Amino acid sequence: MVRVAFAAVVAASLSACSLGTASLPMDFAGSSSSSSTASISTKKAPSSGLGGDTSAPRTQVASLDKAPKGSFELPPKGALSDRDYSATALDPERARDIINQYRAEKGLKPVKLNAALTEAAKAHSRDLSKWDRISHYGSDGSNPWDRVKRTGYKARLAAENVGTGQISFDEVMKGWKESAGHNKNLLLPDAREMGIALVQDPKTEFKSFWTLVLGTSM
Repeated sequence: MVRVAFAAVVAASLSACSLGTASLPMDFAGSSSSSSTASISTKKAPSSGLGGDTSAPRTQVASLDKAPKGSFELPPKGALSDRDYSATALDPERARDIINQYRAEKGLKPVKLNAALTEAAKAHSRDLSKWDRISHYGSDGSNPWDRVKRTGYKARLAAENVGTGQISFDEVMKGWKESAGHNKNLLLPDAREMGIALVQDPKTEFKSFWTLVLGTSM
């Protein structure tokens, strides 16, 4: 079982949908000028995939964690122990080409790789790996808009897709296309740039942590 759990999009406001085999929808309200005004609501739905057990032990000291309560999911122990991640890797150019082929099929303009958006994606994947969980919130309490802003990228629009446990980009892309919120982000008509990251850690339960950030600058 793998988990493709969240999608978030930021424009004049941020919105997110429940995705994948389990859902934890989140709504953000913010603006391009200030992320401090973000308001967050969460609603937990039944989970049949990874990430459904928020009571599972964390890998870090709880007092250091600033992610809002209920805004993340943790994996059941051993759920992915039978999967082979020895060949798991990310080719950013290939990922871009796959996304652009999909966008072209829908009559949309291509996106190009952007270093700042890639930096935001890497930072989030590293954080998810460190805490062995899936969320749009970082352990420092940041949301997708915060992380994009920190890189210096002056966004007019930004969107984030996250996945954990997938062996390949093809697998995570399939999950994103099959889930309404992720698919909406992949097909944002105004998106012009993207960053993508993969962090692997065999010591974690989720094993792989994928983050895609799409954006358009001012």
